[in-house]
Amino acid sequence: MIWQTSRFVIDLSRPQIMGIVNVTPDSFSDGGHHGSTLAALQHCEQLLKDGADILDIGGESTRPGSPPVPLDEELARVVPLVRGAVSLGVPVSVDTYKPEVMQAVLDLGADIVNDIWALRQPGAAAAVAAHPRCGVCLMHMHRDPQTMQAAPMDGDVVAQVLSFLQLSAQNLQALGVQKDRIVLDPGIGFGKTVAQNFALLAQQQGLRNIGHAVLAGWSRKSSLGAVTGLAVDQRMVPSVAAALLAVERGASVVRVHDVRDTVLALKVWGAMRQQALD
Repeated sequence: MIWQTSRFVIDLSRPQIMGIVNVTPDSFSDGGHHGSTLAALQHCEQLLKDGADILDIGGESTRPGSPPVPLDEELARVVPLVRGAVSLGVPVSVDTYKPEVMQAVLDLGADIVNDIWALRQPGAAAAVAAHPRCGVCLMHMHRDPQTMQAAPMDGDVVAQVLSFLQLSAQNLQALGVQKDRIVLDPGIGFGKTVAQNFALLAQQQGLRNIGHAVLAGWSRKSSLGAVTGLAVDQRMVPSVAAALLAVERGASVVRVHDVRDTVLALKVWGAMRQQALD
C-alpha cells in the first residue's frame, strides 16, 4: 500500500512516524514550546534526526474546549514554517480545516492536508480535489473542539466511526480524488470516552478493512492519563505503547510527539515481525 502525496509516494509497507510540530501557544502538550518560526524549524530538524518520516505542522490547537483561531493568525503561524519545512526533504503535512490555509500551504509545496473535520468545512473538499496529487487524512470528530468532550458519543462508537469515515472517503473519491491519496484517522480523544477510545484501538483492524491506510494519533492523549494516572508531560511510555499497539492492529502511520522513543520501539517490533515472516 502507498500514500500518494504532492511530492512523495510514501511506502506504507513499513510503519511511518509522523512527528508533531505545533506552532501554537495553547496546544495541550507542547503549546508555546516552538513559538517562533526558527524554533519550530529547529524542532522539525530534530524530529528528522530522531527518525521522523513525515512532519505534521499545526497552527491551531484542537484540544477539548479550545477556541477557534482567526484565519490570518493561523496563516501567520503556519506559512513561514511550511516555507522552510518543504526544503527538508520529507513529506510535510499541515493540520488544518480551513480551505484558505490548505490552498496556501499546498501552493508552497506541502504534501498532505490533515483535517480533523474530514473536509466538512465549506470549500475544504474542493481545495483538496482541485490538487492533482496531494495526500489527505480524514479524521472522525464528534461535534466540535468546543463541545466534543462535554457530550461524547453514544452507542456503538466503532460502527459509527467506520461508517462516517467510509462515507467521507467515498464522497471525496466521487470528486475525483484517487483512493491512494486518502488515509483515515479514527480521531482518538475527539468526542469519545476513555472506553470508546480503547474500543477503537481494540477493533482498529475493522477500519483498515475499509481499504484505506489508517493513521493513529494516541500521543499523550488524556485517555492514556486516565488509565495510568500520569500527567501529560509524563506520558511518553504509554504513548509509545499505544503507538505500538496501533501498528500491530494495522495502523500505517502513527502521529507522535516522542519520535525517537517510538522509532526504537518499532525497531523491536520490526525485528520480531521479520522473524515471524521468515
